[in-house]
Amino acid sequence: MTAQIIDGKQVAADMRAELKAEVAELKKKEIVPGLAVVLVGEDPASKSYVTAKERACEELGIYSDDNRLAADTSQKDLMALIKKLNKDPKINGILVQLPLPDGLNEAEVLLAIDPAKDVDGFHPVNVGKMVVGEKAFLPCTPHGVIQLLIRNGVKLEGAEVVIVGRSNIVGKPLANMLIQKNATGNATVTVCHTRTRNLAGHTRRADIVIAAAGRPDTVTADMVKDGVVVIDVGVNRVGEKPSKKDPNRMVAILKGDVDFEAVKEKASLITPVPGGVGPMTITMLLYNTVESAKRAAGIDEN
Repeated sequence: MTAQIIDGKQVAADMRAELKAEVAELKKKEIVPGLAVVLVGEDPASKSYVTAKERACEELGIYSDDNRLAADTSQKDLMALIKKLNKDPKINGILVQLPLPDGLNEAEVLLAIDPAKDVDGFHPVNVGKMVVGEKAFLPCTPHGVIQLLIRNGVKLEGAEVVIVGRSNIVGKPLANMLIQKNATGNATVTVCHTRTRNLAGHTRRADIVIAAAGRPDTVTADMVKDGVVVIDVGVNRVGEKPSKKDPNRMVAILKGDVDFEAVKEKASLITPVPGGVGPMTITMLLYNTVESAKRAAGIDEN
C-alpha cells in the first residue's frame, strides 16, 4: 500500500476560491472584510509570512491594513495601535505577528485585542468558547487540519485519533475541536507528547495520527498501523540547499515530524512537508476574517 497524498495547496486553493466568491457577494452589500496585520521589527521569516498574508488578502478582495513598526517600538505605542484598530470599523480582524522583539509583552498585547477581531483564535475568550462548544474563532492551524480531513473524506465520528504534541497553538485546541459534539467532531482523542511512555503503543491503535511535536521523525513506520491517516503538522529546518531558481541563494530544507518516505508505504492518506498543513494556516485566517465581517454586519454565517 502506498498512501494517497493529501494536497494542502489544492485544498487551500479550493477554499480561497470559495472565499473570493463570498467576498464578492459581500461587496455587493457594501461589506468589505478588513484584516490589520501588525509587524514589529525586521525578522525575515515574519516579514515573509506577513507579505504572503497581504498578497492573499489582495487575491481575495479583502482590505489589508499593513502596520510595520520599528523594532524599538514601545509597549505603550504598540498598545495604542491595538486600541485604535479595535475601534476601526474597517477592520474585522487583527493579527499581531509573533514573536515580538525582546522587551515587549506578548501576552499583554494579545489580551488587548478585541475578541470579536481575534481572527487568530488565541484570545482566552475565544479559547474558552471553543472548549465549551460555543461559536468562536477557531485557531487557524488546527482548523486547517480539520478541513484537510473533512475535504478528503476522512470520517471523524467514532475515529480513534492520537495527537502527538500538546502546544497551545496546535495540540490542545485540536483535541478540543475533535471531541466536540458536532459534524466535525465526535472523535475519541488521545493527546501524547515527548514524555509519554510507550508512545508507539498509543499511535499503533490510532485510525488518525496527527504529529505536532516539533521534532523530526517522531513518528516512524513501526509506530503506525496499516491504513492509518497521517497528518504532519511539523516543520523542522534540517539544513540548506541551493535554490532551483537562483543557485547562488540558499533555501531551507524542511522536514516534518513524520518519517514520510517509510510511513507513506503503510498509510492510506498522508500530508507532505512542505505542501500539506502549511498552506491551510493563512487560508483559515482569511476564513475567520470573512466570518468576522459577516458577524459585524449581523449576517449569520451558518
